[in-house]
This record gives sequence, C-alpha cells and structure tokens, in this order.
Amino acid sequence: MLKLCFFICLIYWVKSDDEKKCPEFTDLNIGNALSGTELQVQLLLYTRENQDCSERLIEHNVTASKYLNTTKKIVFVIHGFRPTGSPPAWLGDMKNLLLASEDINLIIVDWNRGATTVNYLTAVENCRKVAEILKNYIDQMLVHGASLDSMYMIGVSLGAHIAGFVGQKYNGKVGRITGLDPAGPSFTHEPPERRLDHTDAQFVDIIHSDTDALGFKRPLGTIDFYPNGGMDQPGCPKTLFGGIEYFKCDHQRSVFLFLSSLKRKCDIITYPCESYLDYKRGKCVDCDAFQPMSCPVLVYNYLLAITTWNKNIRRGFIKVKITDFAGNTIESKMNSEATTFQQYKRVKILTGFYQDIEKISKISLTFSTKSLIGPKHKLRILQMNLKSLNNPERLQLCRYDFVLVENVELTFKPIPCSERRGATT
Repeated sequence: MLKLCFFICLIYWVKSDDEKKCPEFTDLNIGNALSGTELQVQLLLYTRENQDCSERLIEHNVTASKYLNTTKKIVFVIHGFRPTGSPPAWLGDMKNLLLASEDINLIIVDWNRGATTVNYLTAVENCRKVAEILKNYIDQMLVHGASLDSMYMIGVSLGAHIAGFVGQKYNGKVGRITGLDPAGPSFTHEPPERRLDHTDAQFVDIIHSDTDALGFKRPLGTIDFYPNGGMDQPGCPKTLFGGIEYFKCDHQRSVFLFLSSLKRKCDIITYPCESYLDYKRGKCVDCDAFQPMSCPVLVYNYLLAITTWNKNIRRGFIKVKITDFAGNTIESKMNSEATTFQQYKRVKILTGFYQDIEKISKISLTFSTKSLIGPKHKLRILQMNLKSLNNPERLQLCRYDFVLVENVELTFKPIPCSERRGATT
C-alpha cells in the first residue's frame, strides 16, 4: 500500500511540474528537415509582466489569456524558412529589446513545424496558411478591443510575405509592417497580391541586405533601406569556404541591423540617394550642407488624412511642418506623389521626418500644384487628421474648416481628435 501511494504521488508531482513549464519555441533538427514537417502554428505571448516565461495563446479562445492587453500595441514577430530546424539565433534579443523599448504585447509566431524542411517550396506554400491562422487570432483580438492601427508585424524573409498576406486580409489597415530582407526566391516575379507590398499596411518599411541571393531586390515598402547597397555585407564570407555563414550571413544582417536600431546608444545613419552607385561616387553624403540632423537616423512617419469640399477636383502637393512647445520646427523630408483631392473624399498622405516631436504645438501646411502659370488655387478643407505611425498610441491631432491658398503657408494650433470640434483661430 505504501509503495502504491508513493507511485501515485510521484506521478502527480511530475505532472504538476510539467504544467508549470514555460512554453518554448519549437526546437527541431536536420532530421526533421529531411523527413519534412506538417504545419503547426503556436503564438507565444510575452509582456513586461511575463518577460521570462511566455504564455501560449489558445487559438479559439484568445481572451483566456492572462497577460494579453488589447488596449496596448500588439507586435507580431514572424520568422522565415528554417532548413535546420533550430530556433532563430536572434529570437531572444528581439524579445528583450522590443519589450525594453515599449510596453507592448509581443507575440512570437512559431511556425517552425512547416518552415523546417529541405524543400523550400513547401515552406512557401505554407505562408498563406500561416496568414489565415493569424487572421483567426487577430479577429478575436479585434472583437475584444484591439485596433488594427496599433498592430505591428515584423517579418523575416518568408515571414515578411506572411505579414503582407495578413495585411491584405485587412485591406492595408494594419498599422505597420517591417520586412527584414523579404525572401526573393518564388516571390521576385509575383504581382503585389502574391507577396508583400507597400499597400499591405499603413506604413511598410523594408531593410534589404541580400538582394543578389536570398532577398528581394526591388523596393517593396513605403520606404526601403539598402545597407551597403543591399548586398555583400561587411564581415560576411565571400567564398564557399565560409561554410553555412556564406549562405545566410548577408540575409540575416537585416535582422541584426534592425536589432541595433532598437538600442538607444546605436544610431545607424542613412543617406537618401537615387542609387548605391551615386552614394559611392560621393553624391549623397553632404546631408544638406553637412547639417548632421538632415541625414536620417530613423524616419518618423505620420499619416495625414484630409477631407476637402472643393466642387472642382484639385491635384497637388502638401508640405508639412510641425513645431513643439519650445519652438523647434521640423519639415517633412519625404517627396510624395501628387495627390488628387475630390469633394468629400478622404485622402491619405504619408509624410516623414528625420527627427521626432513628441508634443506638437503647431502644424504648418502648404498646398502647391507646382504650376508656374495660371491663378492660385485654394484647397478648402473640412477636416485634417495627423497621426503618428511610429507611435500610434499618441493622440491624433485634428483641425476643421480652413482654407489653404496655393503656395501660402498656414500655421495653426491643432486639437486632439477626441475632443469636440471647436472654433478655428
């Protein structure tokens, strides 16, 4: 009797210990890759409350989560092809740096079963399936208070295209997608709906680091970065004698550059340029007469939404300046295409700054058709809305009922969009 009791107690103790174990990213090996794996997806949630022990989200009952807070920003990290089956080497740093930089819901999308295979085409086929599964989770989050505006997807290689497929399912209303060297093979010649595209989110930024091999060469995002021309990264092996690093080093560099950008003491300066050849010829290093802040360390993007009531269609450009309470003013550096303004139709314009202002006291707008002849036109605006895409939790700023005279800068004090419409001054 005593032996039986001991055996039962031992079984119970082992089971209790196992239940308390933290869910982990699926760890496979080359044997799994050779035999192939069936697609399985698990979502591992980390927050500042459970930074060292993930919580596995339940597919059909997301709200059972203890830590998920749908009022906060939700960040998804999606890995790519895993020919050896091991967890990504960068995963721990990604988790720690993202949680250190912001109080968010961080969700690691683990589709290692499905990405681990020697047959790359099998992993490619699984991408849309992963996107469909993610949509099931996100739909539940939206029902319980989450916002597409505050969703941010970071995709690596194939994971970048998965993020794009998810964005397509929500008609590009997801707040932001970052593509870290989006995969080129099987996607290079595909149309926008069959790969990541700049229309898949409100803001899409891309780092291209291996455009001559595993990455995607052409621009895909709202803004595209090509470190060192997008290929042959410093420190990476140049020959096959470098072993496995020869194949993956350039491709992975996009991830490590992104991680570096999350570190407060690591500023990566970029230079706006028509081509890498022009940069190497010294045509893009002056930074507007050597003013340091004119070379972007990071582009801070805002979405400007405008509704006009002109009876006639107007087509032109909007230049934006923002000013803080100390009087510091910065001007948009992104050259957008001409926008067509139609009566009562809301248009969205992406505008970016190479510095950021946390508290905006004034906004200045200038409308221009860039026409050298003819009368000055007016743009009659019913509503203007300015929203930070890098920091979607900030208050959106609005202004109502004002007129922009062509080539005449108008400066005004905005009001939070949550407040009732007030009188203009």
